[in-house]
Amino acid sequence: MTANEMSPMATPHVAAGALFFDDEGRVLLVHPSYRNHWEIPGGYVEPNESPRAACMREVREELGLAPALGSMLVVDWAPADNEGDKLLFIFDGGSLGAEQERDIHFADGELTEWRYVEAESLEQHCPPRLARRIRTAIDARSGSVSAYAEHGSAV
Repeated sequence: MTANEMSPMATPHVAAGALFFDDEGRVLLVHPSYRNHWEIPGGYVEPNESPRAACMREVREELGLAPALGSMLVVDWAPADNEGDKLLFIFDGGSLGAEQERDIHFADGELTEWRYVEAESLEQHCPPRLARRIRTAIDARSGSVSAYAEHGSAV
């Protein structure tokens, strides 16, 4: 089979983020300056970069933190009408202590603020699909497993 005869392959955009918690089990969300909603820390994977390495880089760039990431909690197939196919990874960032919280700073101006949010209140801050993805990640973390999701919901 030649290159011209091969079936087309998906070329998804790949992004990775970290899920951080406080001592009460609330989730850390950040507010990007360019969006009307909240997100988790993270961003797109660059060429020749693994999702885990991208997540670590993005957390360092966005929050000024270099935490040891835990396991991958979720990989989510989440195509978007205006962005095409997307694969989104969430890694366990663990719990942040008071010292780490004090160290959070927004070096590049991409983010404007951060806060902890109860899982039940995610829809008040995030799009429904992201809220589902975060809840899927919380469930995976609680069960010490990884999850596969589509549009944020475990399959």
